[in-house]
Amino acid sequence: MTPVALTIAGSDPSGGAGIQADLKTFHQFGVYGEAVVTLLTVQNTTGVDRVVSMDPGLVVEQILAVTGDIPPNAAKTGALGEAAVVSAVARAAAEFAFPLVVDPVMISKHGAPLMAAEARRALETELIPRAFLLTPNLHEASLLSGMEVTDLDSMRQAALRLHRMGARAVLVKGGHLKGKAVDLLFDGGQWREFSSDRIETRHTHGTGCTYSAAITAGLALGLALPDAVERAKRFITEAIRTSPGLGRGSGPVNHHAPA
Repeated sequence: MTPVALTIAGSDPSGGAGIQADLKTFHQFGVYGEAVVTLLTVQNTTGVDRVVSMDPGLVVEQILAVTGDIPPNAAKTGALGEAAVVSAVARAAAEFAFPLVVDPVMISKHGAPLMAAEARRALETELIPRAFLLTPNLHEASLLSGMEVTDLDSMRQAALRLHRMGARAVLVKGGHLKGKAVDLLFDGGQWREFSSDRIETRHTHGTGCTYSAAITAGLALGLALPDAVERAKRFITEAIRTSPGLGRGSGPVNHHAPA
């Protein structure tokens, strides 16, 4: 059977993030990708000019259409925008018979807001409890856990808080730590660290989307969670290292890196 992965996320017309990055990543892992659009953006490598959310009913219709015809082996969420969309996705996710990776996208690489405060509350109370894996970066972990997350010790504390909010497993991404880029995985019982050398480049557009998509692809292939994260960590590190340098701002990572 062909492995299938679903992304429920926003559109980035520049191709570096969102559903475009997710689909390219799925393909690189040999996984068939399907996509449900939650919002449209006007953006490129220099910034985000406009964000338009989809109607929540339309988002659910898309989910039902694809899952009823080509059921995925794993799915992920990205930018969801409004509270009503978050709630709608959470209700749909209650029926998922496959793991859901929740990437709690709140702001763009350029600092543009992609999630309102009410939507964050819906994320915390409705969607996080549906997550097989939650993948916040340091900023997102700080907002969701209600504490400042700046080092490995606070990453552990935040992971525990987020696990208690209902996520089955939590991967706190330390890409903005000083020194090595260390990501911390907690599955409710065991802790694991995934480390890589820091790569100095401005071309990191779509890093979070691509990383979570790579994990989702690994799960769709049947990998255990730690193995899926480890493979995804290698992929995103190489994708950053070999970024093609496109655009006048923060360009995309290399979605053709070895998977």
